[in-house]
Amino acid sequence: MYESVPKTVVVGGGIAGLEALMALADLAAERTELTLVAPDPDFHLKPMVVEEPFTSEPAERRELAPLAEDIGAKLVRGAVAEVAPIPRAVELADGTRLDYDFLVVCIGGRMRGVYEGATTLRALGEAIGIDRLLAEAAEHESGRLALVVPPGVSWALPLYEIALMSRRRADELGLHDLQISLHSPEQSPLIIFGRIPSQALAELLRARKIDFHANAYVRETEAGGLFEVPADAPVEAGAVIALPVIDGPMLAGLPHDDAGFIPIDGHARVGGVERVYAAGDGTIFPIKQGGLGTQQADAAAEHIAVRLGADVEASPFHPILRGKLIVGGESLNLRQDLTGGHGEGVASPDYLWWPPQKVSGRYLAAWLADEPVRAEPEPPSRPLDIEVALPREWHRDPMALDPYAPPGVD
Repeated sequence: MYESVPKTVVVGGGIAGLEALMALADLAAERTELTLVAPDPDFHLKPMVVEEPFTSEPAERRELAPLAEDIGAKLVRGAVAEVAPIPRAVELADGTRLDYDFLVVCIGGRMRGVYEGATTLRALGEAIGIDRLLAEAAEHESGRLALVVPPGVSWALPLYEIALMSRRRADELGLHDLQISLHSPEQSPLIIFGRIPSQALAELLRARKIDFHANAYVRETEAGGLFEVPADAPVEAGAVIALPVIDGPMLAGLPHDDAGFIPIDGHARVGGVERVYAAGDGTIFPIKQGGLGTQQADAAAEHIAVRLGADVEASPFHPILRGKLIVGGESLNLRQDLTGGHGEGVASPDYLWWPPQKVSGRYLAAWLADEPVRAEPEPPSRPLDIEVALPREWHRDPMALDPYAPPGVD
């Protein structure tokens, strides 16, 4: 079938990229020559960046070279510029050309700030100066810090963490009268996890004196102020923190939708392109979350392994949303099967997956915890769940999921 050992190239050194690389090394190690392409020498655990403003510790990072060496992969430093499906090659920004038999694209999306008058919570490289923002908010006539989920953001959990940790920090600074409000297009807090988990979070916000503004589509006026639609009210605050919107990568040589996202099917195959797969935030799947990216990466790795002759089953992408909400010294764990018809969504102060990492990837979480890989990231014992009874039949087409809509019947 192949004149030499087939080459599999994974592009991207983030969450989805490392999951794909480790899955391929496990499922098809002797059947393919693995190469990881990454612009940065380190892996950054980006979901933990939310803690950086509140601690003196940076988010966890690990060198990619030892991992690549450990699993027998070649590491190439560089950013991808273009994919040439014929004759199956990846062109890097520095002119390097890498041939492939199979390609997994995990380059993520492009973050973009929406509001000129807000501090945007970036994934890396920009500290938001939380103490200064809290002081500015407290000194303003409104006495308010506003946190905004812009329209088009599909994964709002980090902003809830910022809100909860901001309350704790404000109290530490003696700013006990500071008002904090969270404005989101969601109908209730993190409704994507289901009504009962959303209610648990709503109660937590109330207990921490954080006002939640539902169905809030915040726009910026020509004068630079923020305005809430359809409430038809200005967002009065001394400081505003907002999430960025993620645009598609628009990678040259691959198909993409109008927003630049790469189309994939249930096995993470890129539409209309032979032997090319994609996973993570750069794909058309509407919810941009690391754990879902690892599940897409696993689907791609299994499908490639089968095509390489490995005796494994290629299961299609089945999106199960797992989220660990950091609320200070503790966390609230949330889980929901996004395909519907599976009964319960769950919220628990105890773990709901294992290892209980911030990202629940089958291989990535085990690597971060220095533990063996488990067949499924389920906890080894029954967790202490908050009561959840959520019979539901949500969207049957995962690509059509709406993160703002409540669970319901199609």
